Formats: sequence, C-alpha cells, structure tokens
Amino acid sequence: MKLLVVAATQAEIAPTLAHFGIASNNFIETENFDLLITGVGMVATAFSLGKQLSNQYNLVLNVGIAGSFDRNIALGEVVNITHDTFAELGAEDHDDFITLPQLGFGENAFSSNTETTLGLKKVKGITVNKVHGNAHSIEKTIQLHQPQTESMEGAAVFYACQQLNIPAMQIRSISNYVEPRNRESWQIGLAVKNLNDWLIEFINKSSN
Repeated sequence: MKLLVVAATQAEIAPTLAHFGIASNNFIETENFDLLITGVGMVATAFSLGKQLSNQYNLVLNVGIAGSFDRNIALGEVVNITHDTFAELGAEDHDDFITLPQLGFGENAFSSNTETTLGLKKVKGITVNKVHGNAHSIEKTIQLHQPQTESMEGAAVFYACQQLNIPAMQIRSISNYVEPRNRESWQIGLAVKNLNDWLIEFINKSSN
C-alpha cells in the first residue's frame, strides 16, 4: 500500500520532482509513493485515474494551484479542500441553473473521505471547465455554490476515489483571486513554492 500524488501539470510539482531526483513523466513509480500527471481538466483527470487508480493505494493526494473567491485566504496560502462540487453539471432554465441533484440524475458534490489531520485551513471548492473571469458569472456562481476556491480537477479526483473507496485529499495553494481576469496580480511562483514545500514535507513524513 502506498501514496499516489495526482497533479494536473508537471509545472505545479516541479520542485518536488527535483527534490526527489525524479525524471519528468506522466506516471512515475517510486518505492514510497507514485506520481500521476493527468493533464488539465476533469476529463483528462478522470481518464488518467481510470488507467492508474487501484486499491494498491491507501491514499490519493490531489495537489495543485487554485483560485480563491475568499479574500480571507492569502495568496500563496496552502489549503485543504475537503468538499468539492462539479459547478457546471446541470441545466439552464432561462436565468436559473438547475443542479444535477435537482434534475434527479445523481450527485454533483463530493468530499474528502479521510480524517487525516493536516493543520491547514479547510475550505469548500468547485471544479469547473472554464475558470471565472467575468464579474457577472462570478456573482452568480457565488450565489449558487458559495465556494471558497476553484480548480479544474478536484471533484473528479474525489469522485474516482469514492467509487473505489480509496481515501483522498485535495491540497492546493492559492495563486490568484477569482475576479475579472487580471494576470498582473497573480502569484503563481509563490503558490507553487509553498505547495511544494508542503508536499515535500508531507511525503517525507509519510515515508517514515
């Protein structure tokens, strides 16, 4: 039994690869943990997990950067996303949105199924195909879901792990606030550094 670390891109975990002397690849196996690079988005994530996820793993750790709706979360802060929703899964009814559960077609929200104590702020996220950059759509999303963060993969990881009853966690570092698109205010470098500092420490502790 071992840890599977899941990330959308190699860039998000490049410092961890360098720290452990791991050559870049989409699926990397080591003695104590494995790394899966899925590609960006929920479809790529689901496909990659469908190929590699199995009960040999006692924990799946989804890591990456994320945007925050919550200004009380600092840029660069590492957070524990314990609840995640497929925000766009449903139907439009003129100006209203009908969620998948309201349509009667199943669930759209999934949670971390582990009680591991990390000492990080626990937050609520959404998973989207299109990250928000429009004031009107941001306001509608806040009214509908009350999210604190958004990513393009998190709920897909929770969903896949729930199907196989494998414990999962989602840890992300905040690279930007969700607002009308403003690249000049983004802190991707800081977010990647802080995420990988946390990840390296977590892997080392898990391996002992």
